[in-house]
Amino acid sequence: MMETHLPLWAGIPATVLLVVGGVLAFTGSWGLLRLKDFYSRIHAPTLGSTLGSSCVLGASMLVFSAIEGRPVIHEVVITLFLVLTLPVGAMLLVQAASYRDKQRTKAGRKTSPNR
Repeated sequence: MMETHLPLWAGIPATVLLVVGGVLAFTGSWGLLRLKDFYSRIHAPTLGSTLGSSCVLGASMLVFSAIEGRPVIHEVVITLFLVLTLPVGAMLLVQAASYRDKQRTKAGRKTSPNR
C-alpha cells in the first residue's frame, strides 16, 4: 500500500470538521435520549444527522481533494441527498404521530361520554 502524506492546510480543517460532525451527531443522539415527548425528540436527531454528516462529508471532500490533487465532489451528491431526504422523513414521522394522536383523542371521547 502506498503511503501518502496529507498537507497541513488540509489536515487541520478536516480534523476540525470531523470533530464538529462527531459533536453534532452526539448531540443529536443525546437529545433523542433526553427529550421527553416525540415532537421534541424528532428535532435533535434530524439536525444532528444532517449537519453532522455534512461536516464529515466536507472533511472527506477536503482530504481526498488534497491527496488526489484535483477537486473530488462525489460527496456533494450524498450531502444533497441527505439534506433533501432527512427533513422530509422527519416531517412524515411528525404527520404520522399527529394523526395517531388525533385518533387516540377521538377514541378517548367515544369511550367516555361524560367528558
